[in-house]
Amino acid sequence: MPRRPHRVSAAIASALAGVLLLAGCSGLPRASAGAVVVPERSPGISIGYLDDAAFDSRALVPAPPAPGTPAHVLDDVIAERALALHDTTRWRQAAVDADLDFPAAGHLFACALGVPVDSTHTPHLVRLLRRSLADAAVTNRAAKDHWQRPRPFLANGGAVCTPEDDARLRESAAYPSGHAAIGWTWALTLVDVAPDRADALLQRGRSFAESRLVCNVHWYSDIVQSQLVGAATVARLQAEPDFRADLAAARREVAAQRARGAQPDGCDAETIALRRSPLPAADARP
Repeated sequence: MPRRPHRVSAAIASALAGVLLLAGCSGLPRASAGAVVVPERSPGISIGYLDDAAFDSRALVPAPPAPGTPAHVLDDVIAERALALHDTTRWRQAAVDADLDFPAAGHLFACALGVPVDSTHTPHLVRLLRRSLADAAVTNRAAKDHWQRPRPFLANGGAVCTPEDDARLRESAAYPSGHAAIGWTWALTLVDVAPDRADALLQRGRSFAESRLVCNVHWYSDIVQSQLVGAATVARLQAEPDFRADLAAARREVAAQRARGAQPDGCDAETIALRRSPLPAADARP
């Protein structure tokens, strides 16, 4: 699967400053009548639905596992399993999953959703994904900055799946995972858009988070706790009229895509890659 250019740090880190701009703006960007505008802090960097973090993530997630505890041992075991997937199709899928820039990121959940996601045919859905990304990233940041947990590649000396991000990743904390929080926010939101695709979407939310393990940039407990952040972010977003309006419009767009028989590309390759997981099979777990 070909690699796409990455601006991972811009997609998450710049979203954090987006709420500040929104608070100080006199209005959102203007466009011609009928256009679906995504409010941006700068080109490609979206502003969320919320004026501030959805909640204090420091109060939601517990401290990361202490050395010697069973949870810490589990983190180490799963990190070793993830290292075994280096330079496989699963590793390359993890690199694809690391790219949160649009339009490329629109495809990340398209196969699970069952329709292509793009600004031409599903503009409200794209706006829903871009703005909720910003909200999840901002909300996750408080806990991440508080705990300052080092990433696994610093402990095991292994490679990361996005070497262009190596320097930034060395300076940023692991717990909880911002990517995984965003992925779970997207998975739950998309279940609301297409409830008949719930199984596929929730499984994709899980595999999207597991990509961070495969990439050697997060521990297992990082992605587990980030799912709490994602779920709570979606719960808070339900109170926002703009979020609910985009949700309703996205449902109509997905229905229209289905009606015209539109199918996303590359799903067979994604399915094959995601068959491999760093986690033990369900029937092998204690």
